[in-house]
Amino acid sequence: MNGRLRPTWAEVDLGAVRANTTALRAACATAEVMAVVKADAYGHGAVEVSRATLDAGAAYLGVALVEEGVELREAGIEAPIVVLSEPPPDAAAEVVAHRLTPVVYRPSGVEAIAAAARKADLPRPFPVHLKVDTGMHRVGCTPGDAAVLAEKIAGTGSLRLEGFCTHFALADEPDEPYTGQQIAAFDQARESLSRRGLNPPVVHAANSAAIIAFPAAHYDLVRAGITVYGLPPSPAFDGALDIHPALSLRSRVVHVQDLDAGDRVSYGLRYALARRARVATVPVGYADGVPRSLAAAGGEVLVRGRRYPIAGTVTMDHIMLDAGDAEIAVGDDVVLLGRQEGEQVTATEWADRTGTIAYEIVSRIGSRVPRVFTS
Repeated sequence: MNGRLRPTWAEVDLGAVRANTTALRAACATAEVMAVVKADAYGHGAVEVSRATLDAGAAYLGVALVEEGVELREAGIEAPIVVLSEPPPDAAAEVVAHRLTPVVYRPSGVEAIAAAARKADLPRPFPVHLKVDTGMHRVGCTPGDAAVLAEKIAGTGSLRLEGFCTHFALADEPDEPYTGQQIAAFDQARESLSRRGLNPPVVHAANSAAIIAFPAAHYDLVRAGITVYGLPPSPAFDGALDIHPALSLRSRVVHVQDLDAGDRVSYGLRYALARRARVATVPVGYADGVPRSLAAAGGEVLVRGRRYPIAGTVTMDHIMLDAGDAEIAVGDDVVLLGRQEGEQVTATEWADRTGTIAYEIVSRIGSRVPRVFTS
């Protein structure tokens, strides 16, 4: 298919991405939606997903790295792109040249962007967003420093304070009071700016979990990440929005052999067949994003609409399946993530089995797995 030599690929349904974006817009009708497309759109393909979300009405795109924003600009995407962490000072010229909107939170970051904007001799002040740390303690200025930095931005002459933002640490646990405390701290910081006559027009705080659980945090803009891709931010939110997984991971059986009871399979020979069984080999492994621990955690895949356990350790390039006495043949379609004949394996299932989160499962599907886009 499409010139691929290895029969393994990830299929991305851009129709689902558009539908998910529409559902998110409906969930926060008073706010615009930023589609977070960092990390190659969580493994889904940044350029294609960005276009799909914009088609569905997203107003902003969010990235983590300057390089990610440059990739989108070079693909012809003109929508506002926010770099969600302060760029290194030596990246400031690229930020300005490619019209990326940086988040800033240190005096040195403000100064670097201001200098680059002055050097570019722009016709109007360059927009930035100021980030305040209300309790995540990753990046951001302190609430007490927010007004001082906001005044510094306004005083540069080359910058414009377009946005004010924070990030929640615990919004995916809606019963915890911490998010409410962060919202209160954020509102107090906004008031400190307002008292100095500084009222940035784009205020944003809500991630995917807060979009669902904390409507008071919708403000002017929400940052939708994992929900754009049809996955809940945590199992507690399963079914809370009308969203559907956009990515499926697929392959085909390339080898089948019948083994005797007691035969052992894969590295370490830890998987022993309890009875004579047919074992199928599939050309996808941990170098492609299949967790090495998945087999020991009871991981299963779909063939002909049935679940089959992974037999033995996941290897770099292959997995083996224990098909028992079932009919299974070279060339059979294999669904590792996705739906087949009414059955489904989700990234959330893999995450639950391996002690991680769905974000990591989809983001780690490697670049040697081709993406095939459907509409």
